[in-house]
Amino acid sequence: MQSRGSNQRLSAMLSGSRPSTLLFAMFSIVAAIYVAGRLWQDAQNRIYLIKELDRITGQGKSAVSVADSLKIIACKEQQKKLAALEMELAAARHEGFVTKPSSRASGTGLKKRPLVVIGIHTTFGQKRNRDAIRKAWMSTGAALKKMEDEKGIVVRFIIGRSANQGDSLDRAIVNENRQTNDFIILNDHVEAPEELSKKTKLFFAHAADNWDAEFYAKVNDDVYVNIDALVTTLEAHLQVPRTYIGCMKSGEVFSDVGHKWYESDWWKFGDGKSYFRYASGEMYVISRGLAKFISINRSLIRTYAHDDVSVGSWFIGLNVEHVHEPKFCCSSWTSGAICSGV
Repeated sequence: MQSRGSNQRLSAMLSGSRPSTLLFAMFSIVAAIYVAGRLWQDAQNRIYLIKELDRITGQGKSAVSVADSLKIIACKEQQKKLAALEMELAAARHEGFVTKPSSRASGTGLKKRPLVVIGIHTTFGQKRNRDAIRKAWMSTGAALKKMEDEKGIVVRFIIGRSANQGDSLDRAIVNENRQTNDFIILNDHVEAPEELSKKTKLFFAHAADNWDAEFYAKVNDDVYVNIDALVTTLEAHLQVPRTYIGCMKSGEVFSDVGHKWYESDWWKFGDGKSYFRYASGEMYVISRGLAKFISINRSLIRTYAHDDVSVGSWFIGLNVEHVHEPKFCCSSWTSGAICSGV
């Protein structure tokens, strides 16, 4: 007959083993779930491998060798990597970092890429200038469309909104555009002389977003352009990936507040007496890669007092081909001139 002490020790031993029993049971359940999951996954893999092998060999039920299994698994992994790379490539194209193959060559069956998108910067009260340009070299209606289709020249007037959006100034531009359909209206830009640099940035970004052209040009609304001479010049630079073409100069920096060409950031330009190299503002051209750069970085690149200086500043740190072309010096009447001021 056991004593009371013996019973107490036996009871203590049994109660002490209960946590261990519970832990072992939990571990067994987890292990069973893991093994069942692996078995299910392996079964799914075997089904996939058999189907793939049957599809490839065209045979009925067949045994899958280790070598065949490894080949199919490797193929499946490569497909995954390829899909990931295709997604990255698509994202890069969307951001403008990948150059798309040119479709300007005839006979490809593809729509030709425009040679150049020309933005004529204009403002309120300049309808007489715009009408003169339409008659002289821009054309209107069907003739404008024909120039786009046959020569790859897209021309639009560029204008923002009035400070009092919706007023008579805005309405006049909207009505004019209904008749001519040759404006790009920058709804997020307010027309003001001191905002011309921002307007230029917005134009290049908008044009790059909406036309996949070879080149993009900025022109003032008091400049006449020789379209045939422009086409010949630009076609000679098609193979240069990052081109900045214009009448290059390094003008004086004016620190006098009362001067017409005052530059508030004059102290940033070296000795404070002369700018870096940039193209004169009457007319200049940039290639597709540079327009994409402006579009992508529009929120980061800053502007200065003058649009031509601002554009030149954006390209200082880039690998850009600066092309001084005297034919772009609109006030110089050189032989074969591309532009002329009025």
